[in-house]
Amino acid sequence: MKKHVFYAILAGCLVFTACSSSYSLVSVEGERVPITSVYDEKQDQAAWRILQPYQDKIDSLMTPVIGHAARKLEAYRPESPLSNLIADILCQSAEAKLGVKMDVGVMNIGGIRNILNEGNITFGSIYEISPFQNALSVVVLKGADLMELFKQIAAVHGEGLSGAQLVISKNGELLSAKVGGNPVDPQKEYRVATIDYLAEGNDHMEAFKNAVSKTEPQEAILRDLFIDYVKQCEAKGVFVNADVEGRIVEQ
Repeated sequence: MKKHVFYAILAGCLVFTACSSSYSLVSVEGERVPITSVYDEKQDQAAWRILQPYQDKIDSLMTPVIGHAARKLEAYRPESPLSNLIADILCQSAEAKLGVKMDVGVMNIGGIRNILNEGNITFGSIYEISPFQNALSVVVLKGADLMELFKQIAAVHGEGLSGAQLVISKNGELLSAKVGGNPVDPQKEYRVATIDYLAEGNDHMEAFKNAVSKTEPQEAILRDLFIDYVKQCEAKGVFVNADVEGRIVEQ
């Protein structure tokens, strides 16, 4: 949505919520309204004056540069650089907070809402990628349930994955799976770093509902973990980067 349209809508909400009336709603009609540059040309100055201080405040918070990206990173199926990176960040963050090694990291493609552009990384860059209050969750799954999770990931043709290697068919079947280079042991317990939304079994990952246990570390919002990772890279003089590594191969 164009900024000026957003400002106009918000201003209208402020007006209506600030007033009371004896009128009642009788009917509602709707139609599609194309959002084009025409709204930029017809900026509502009154609405802009109301919202400008808030926009200035947000800009001051979102625009500081916290790091740099070596190249543009995108999220797509079956495997992508940005989804790999976020799954890795989940694993690394879980290990740092809990002091135990993670076996697998899982991040849904649908939860990654933007690309990471080459060059400057700002707070706003990360908020655009991860706008939700998703929090780190560590789920312990039996190997048999982990295989079910991998089948569910194969069925949607891939998600963000760390620590595992899947081979899937073009029609969404799991052909093989390894964790840490080894076949999955059905009786072994595996630690999976993910986000709370997925840990509840959402986004077609019902296998998480069979968890042996679930731990959610304090103060571990994914967006903040991502920001911390970028800052750590910057402190080391390293540009943020990731590659497609054959974690999910479709054949």
